Amino acid sequence: MILINWKKFYKKDLRSILPEFFLLKKHTNQFSIMKNICLLLIILFCASCQNQEKATDKMDPIPVRQYDQRITELGITLPAVSTPVANYVNIRQAGKILYLAGKGPRKADGTYIKGVLGADLTQEQGYEAARIVCINQLAVLKDHLGTLNRVKQILKVTGMVRATPDFGNQPEVINGFSDLMVEVFGEQGKHARAAVGMGSLPRGIAVEIDMIVEIY
Repeated sequence: MILINWKKFYKKDLRSILPEFFLLKKHTNQFSIMKNICLLLIILFCASCQNQEKATDKMDPIPVRQYDQRITELGITLPAVSTPVANYVNIRQAGKILYLAGKGPRKADGTYIKGVLGADLTQEQGYEAARIVCINQLAVLKDHLGTLNRVKQILKVTGMVRATPDFGNQPEVINGFSDLMVEVFGEQGKHARAAVGMGSLPRGIAVEIDMIVEIY
């Protein structure tokens, strides 16, 4: 009975394997036609696996992202995550998708920016309030993930602005949130968005923003 050096067959490409196979077939009658076909299929499979491994080695690795470092470069200090004020959670994960509950403009001293855009607050003050909400949501993300480097992209943002009926610059206000997301995550920070006016918001806060995020 003839023994086959499978390691030798596996390391060779298909063009070098086939001649050896047919030479083997010529010098022995111990194999049936069916066994020869099975042997050929096994050889083809081994060669295919080897080619696939080589192709995998050539694939580009996932780029290293340094979003935590970017936060430091921007001079941002992420606050401790606040406890939900009612019967809900700050974040819920479904597979690779994160759903973040709405957050308000809670400042470092624990107080909130309150008021009505178009009456008590200017557009610039609203912009700053939205930026503070972004910092609070980044804190929620990092608390949940351990690192912002696991963020793949920001998918969707919903911004609610407490405003007078004739105030129409909600998009410019919510830009305070969106601009910072792009500063931190670059192209992956760009997102689909809604910016809408509200007659009132919880506790009298000026803005509330929730979002949806995809992670690695």
